[in-house]
Amino acid sequence: MNLLSSIFYLICCMLKLVSIFLFVLNYQSYLSAQGINGIEHQKKYQLHIHKTAEPIKLDGELSESIWKQTEVATDFSNWVPQDIGRPKRQTEVRVFYNNQYIYFGITGFDTTYDIIKTLKRDAEIGSSDGVGITIDPINERTSGFVFILNTKNVQAEAVIWGGSPDDDWSWDNKWLSATKRYADRWTMEIAIPFKTLRYSTEKKIWGIHFTRGDLKNYEYSSWVRLTSNLSWHDLGFTGVLIWDEPPPPPGKNISFIPYIKTSVISDKENAEATKAKTAVGFDTKLAVTPALNLDLTVNPDFSQVEVDEQVTNLTRFNIFFPEKRTFFLENADLFATYGLPEIRPFYSRRIGLDNDGNPIPIIAGVRLSGNVNKRMRIGIMNMKTEKENEFAPQNYSAISVHERIWERSVIKGYFLNRNAFMSEEQKSKNPLDTYGRNAGLECNFSDNKGLWKAWGGYHLSLKPRTSGNNSYQQTGGGYFSRTLTSSVSFDKVGTNYYADMGFVQRIENYDAQRDTSIRLGFVQLGNENTYTIYPKKGMINTHVFGQNNLFIWNPNGRFNERQDDLNYSLNFKNSSSLNFGMISHQVDLNYPVRFVSDNTKLPLPIAIYRFWQWMFSYNTDRRKLFNITTGLLVGKFYNGSLGRYNIGINVRKQPRVNFSLDFEYDELKFPQQYGSADLFLISSRIEIGFSNNIFWTTFLQYNTQESNININSRFQWRFKPMSDVYLVYTDNYFTDPFFKNKNRAFVLKMNWWLNL
Repeated sequence: MNLLSSIFYLICCMLKLVSIFLFVLNYQSYLSAQGINGIEHQKKYQLHIHKTAEPIKLDGELSESIWKQTEVATDFSNWVPQDIGRPKRQTEVRVFYNNQYIYFGITGFDTTYDIIKTLKRDAEIGSSDGVGITIDPINERTSGFVFILNTKNVQAEAVIWGGSPDDDWSWDNKWLSATKRYADRWTMEIAIPFKTLRYSTEKKIWGIHFTRGDLKNYEYSSWVRLTSNLSWHDLGFTGVLIWDEPPPPPGKNISFIPYIKTSVISDKENAEATKAKTAVGFDTKLAVTPALNLDLTVNPDFSQVEVDEQVTNLTRFNIFFPEKRTFFLENADLFATYGLPEIRPFYSRRIGLDNDGNPIPIIAGVRLSGNVNKRMRIGIMNMKTEKENEFAPQNYSAISVHERIWERSVIKGYFLNRNAFMSEEQKSKNPLDTYGRNAGLECNFSDNKGLWKAWGGYHLSLKPRTSGNNSYQQTGGGYFSRTLTSSVSFDKVGTNYYADMGFVQRIENYDAQRDTSIRLGFVQLGNENTYTIYPKKGMINTHVFGQNNLFIWNPNGRFNERQDDLNYSLNFKNSSSLNFGMISHQVDLNYPVRFVSDNTKLPLPIAIYRFWQWMFSYNTDRRKLFNITTGLLVGKFYNGSLGRYNIGINVRKQPRVNFSLDFEYDELKFPQQYGSADLFLISSRIEIGFSNNIFWTTFLQYNTQESNININSRFQWRFKPMSDVYLVYTDNYFTDPFFKNKNRAFVLKMNWWLNL
């Protein structure tokens, strides 16, 4: 093993030298501007829009005379997977407007068939043949809208922000569309109501961009030429839409969305009697200004939200699960992008849960979010939860301000406050539960081309009876081109840094010997490097070489953990891929840990562990009606061994039926006194789209690590635009004893979207 370790470190050192050499070479691409910048884009890519009084029948045929009189945006360029040359099939986009709508007419030259993953709205975005429209109505690169339509008339939309990597696909609004298929092309007609957009009537120049997905050729192309390292809706690289006169006033934009729900719940695990109950509530959305929204929710219900996908956790810490509740997803980047994915001061899933992760009813919430001016975005949110058993009522408040500086850089700050309404006796017994407050400031800098980036931040927490070691500091930077990315980051988290409304993955250390958790801060240093080669000929799209390092220290400076990765990805033009990797670990264990469920076995003792692992995965052509994903991870694991084997199968009868089955087996073997484990995780998903408005989705999960079998089945009928009826059945069982019921629920819910 010593010899292997020496060889590995030699390889790492060589790769770092190669990275430096490649960095120097690619610096020339920075100096030579690697394509044109955003300002030059808007000089080159321009489209004029004119008003019409001609009646428009939205049938997808583009038969009205106005379509023949408008300018055409065409000559699309390749974007992904290779940003060289023109696509095999071109696209044409035409635009005009009347007093109510802005219209888009799109022609995509094509074969006689489409690749459509699903008929479900907002699902599998980018995985079907279709077109995306990016609109920046104020043309300040701060915020905009994306509308996507596939060739089967399935819609998706989002709000996007300049300088942010996160998009808000939870944003929903009403707009109209129709598609038509011909032998050599397809056509689309899209009508977006002006009241759906937020803009000033003083602006006669809007940012605009169009992107097409041609899955049969595995090509994504764009009207504005983009390099593959840029997002397809990057607001820094749009063309312009030039109005013949100021656009008409958008009108009021107020939505009222009430719901009614009936449920029957059985909880045998906690010996509670079966009960039935009815609930009502509503959401209201109000456009305060063209760029500022007010959202109000009363007695919100998230019963139709899909359950979490379970995972096998072989780390010593908690796992981050993404937020799925719609209210918290809208404008989420204002609050949720501080810190790193594993260190988030704000994590909305902490709202509406008790200390053990059980759901707590939310009484009401309000949020004001959006642009105050062309450079400043704000978010203000307040949520109130009920008392549940011994868990006191809570009030959660969050304030966030983002100020754009220069073209693509942001300074942002926040204040968070959780306050519990506790009795004096409760406060004296659990003082840390009384309140938790957090504040922080971050700076994210980027040059105009998005090649050079740097970031830094300081975060502070306040809790009763704590002082000192209560901050989180971060800094980092890197270079991000289409061929080379190289970054380094440094983070320091104090032992007394609490995030009552956030998530810090490593700070709670479980001591298996004493059956308790111990808070311990940490310092981490990370480095990531990738180099991508784009062959001009042949069946390969890209070769991607990667090298990552992560070092962890305890607050006293004592070494805790190291992980070094080397990986290589081979991506083919048919969308299949092949991946190899090797990982070296070193862990100076702070506390005894147990990875098996047998409590008669000893936990792994405090010691220094060094171990290697090897990784392989292969994905077949994802465009096919039948595709497979396989993976293998083998090697040492602390003082034992680990074998992880997984296979995923996806079958679809497009566009109506999708079936997936994922199987994972983890084999853990330790010396006899520490035990062994065979962990199985099986998940299956069946989705049937009877039409664009009727869907049935069933999710089955079998997880031996959590001793849980989960069934979640959801029927959805969209009887009007954005108005639905849901019938949801969810069931949980133990795996041991096998299929003994834990809890069960039936839910019938109806909501209406009313524009006032």
